[in-house]
Amino acid sequence: MRMRKKKNGEARLLACAELLAKAPAPTDRPLWLEIGAGKGGFAIEMAKRNPEVDYYAMEKVSDCVTLAVEALKRSIDECGAPKNLHFIVNTADNLSLLVADGTVDAIFLNFSDPWTKKGYAKRRLTHARYLSLYMSLLKDGGRLRFKTDNVELFDFTLTQLDELGLTPVKLTRDLHRSEWNGENVRTEYEISFSEKGFPINMVEVKKPEGFAIPVPHDLTEEGRLENLRKYKKYEE
Repeated sequence: MRMRKKKNGEARLLACAELLAKAPAPTDRPLWLEIGAGKGGFAIEMAKRNPEVDYYAMEKVSDCVTLAVEALKRSIDECGAPKNLHFIVNTADNLSLLVADGTVDAIFLNFSDPWTKKGYAKRRLTHARYLSLYMSLLKDGGRLRFKTDNVELFDFTLTQLDELGLTPVKLTRDLHRSEWNGENVRTEYEISFSEKGFPINMVEVKKPEGFAIPVPHDLTEEGRLENLRKYKKYEE
């Protein structure tokens, strides 16, 4: 479902510019990245619980980010935290332009679009083409965690992980009744669907030491620059 256009969205986003980033800033702290942050509830809670990390939440829909940064600003005003969270308005396709290889400690994917139409599988954020990109960004031992209520998407994801030779270190088809529920941070979407009786699926993998697989050219830095220049969307 598409989000209704927010009134004065651009101005509201600009008013919270200090909470936005174009890309993660290099530091000595662990770097966590969320792809598809929605309204930001998960990101805000994760940043609160983990003040020792730099948390960046990426979302391509600017109106969602408007709601997220406004919620973050209220949180900061009310309790002085978290200050280790920034939002990025961008798409996963451009990750190679924003994040250096081997610099990310954890990646979170929550309730990604299942792209159910025939022929759209490659758009799924857990397709092997994207998984190879995430693995290139992760440090050795870095983790990737995915949650969804969509059983077909979850089964598809497990198949893609297996094809890449990645073995889950955590896997459950009913997260809220699993041993990992205590550490789980629920998204807005997750709360809604679990209340309706839908079990939540979760899988986590770690990048093996020395693990390396080719990233599709169109998702590499070179490929993205070629594409952005082609459509005149890249500013030197």
